[in-house]
Amino acid sequence: QVQLVESGGGLVQPGGSLRLSCAASGSISSASSMGWYRQGPGKQREWVATIRSGGTSYADSVQGRFTISRDNAKNTVYLQMNSLKSEDTGVYYCRVVLFGTQYWGQGTQVTVSS
Repeated sequence: QVQLVESGGGLVQPGGSLRLSCAASGSISSASSMGWYRQGPGKQREWVATIRSGGTSYADSVQGRFTISRDNAKNTVYLQMNSLKSEDTGVYYCRVVLFGTQYWGQGTQVTVSS
């Protein structure tokens, strides 16, 4: 069983930056996939970014602005978010797939507003 805890959310002005962290309670070095999802107000949860051994991938809406990375030594995955827009507002969730089982964090709120 792996527990995930996201942090780093908050209120930021348009054009600003935030870095989200997702800390795992156990080793993630064997995780086949780690990713970030988000759910905006009144919207369904959507995929944002994924990191695998083969590389990274991003939703078109965040390509060029967000960067996903992982630190196996710290059992943590990050999401660096730059040039934030109001439409990036939502709850951001971390997802890890480990030995065929997916785990989700509880989410962290990101609000982009002036």
